Amino acid sequence: TAMIGGYVNDGQGEVALKLFEQMQWENVEPNDVTFTVVLKACSDLAALEHGKQIHGKIKSCGFESDVSVGNTLID
Repeated sequence: TAMIGGYVNDGQGEVALKLFEQMQWENVEPNDVTFTVVLKACSDLAALEHGKQIHGKIKSCGFESDVSVGNTLID
């Protein structure tokens, strides 16, 4: 999550999304911070389809009612 956030803050959203995908392949469960930074990467890249997929993952992981994740979804 820290590495993903670092790439997002550095403007390297593509790399951040690839790391998130790698997390998924390795069965590492994301947390609320992971979702907020990955959604920021999607926003920065205007990656709507990735954002929709991540929103589905947010629902399946039970973070839909998390305030920080919800606020990031609005942005």
